[in-house]
Formats: sequence, C-alpha cells, structure tokens
Amino acid sequence: MGAYAAEVDAYIMQFDDEKQRRLQSIRSLVHDLVSDASECISWRMPTFRLAGGGPIIQIAAFKNHIGLYPEPEAIEAFKAELSGFPTSKGAIQLPLDRPLPLDLIHKIIAYRLRLLRG
Repeated sequence: MGAYAAEVDAYIMQFDDEKQRRLQSIRSLVHDLVSDASECISWRMPTFRLAGGGPIIQIAAFKNHIGLYPEPEAIEAFKAELSGFPTSKGAIQLPLDRPLPLDLIHKIIAYRLRLLRG
C-alpha cells in the first residue's frame, strides 16, 4: 500500500475483490441499519458514525482477515457468540477463509446503536 486513503471508497478500492466485497457488505449493512450514518477515515480505517453521535463501528482489511472495531463493551457483550473468532479488547478478526457472519455483525451494530442513542 502506498499513501493512506483519505475517504472510504478509496480505502476499499485498494484491496482485492474478495476484501472489497466483504468491506462493502459491512458498509451496506451499517447504512441499511442506520440511515443517518456518516462515514469517514479515522485511525486510517473506515469509520461509521451516528449523526451527532459517536462511532458505531470501524472496519479494516488485513492480509488474512477483516478487522471489526465495535468498541470494547460490544466485544464483551457478545463474548459467547464471538468465541469462534480471534478477539482482543477492541477488535474482532473475521478470517477470510470463513463466511462473513452478517447476522452477528448486525446484532453488534444494533447493540452499538442502543448504547449511542441511550
């Protein structure tokens, strides 16, 4: 990779077709669930924010996985459902050799929205 992308489309386009497809699937899911979500690049990653609120989720592509960054409390809340995925305090790794768990990502985004909207 050369220069860091300044906007989400440019970020996604720098990857191969499979990573682009996965990133776009998560992006579409966010916008389907949150009509007023805005997007930007923050910490060099696509970041989806609630209008007038905080970040809903961040995503990033790596060599062997897609990283999902839903804030630590979401990872803790879905600990049991995430047991089959590598996680850290703030990140979930979604391996490229497995189907994207869109139902679980949907639940995580909905959880983040409940927290942000109070």
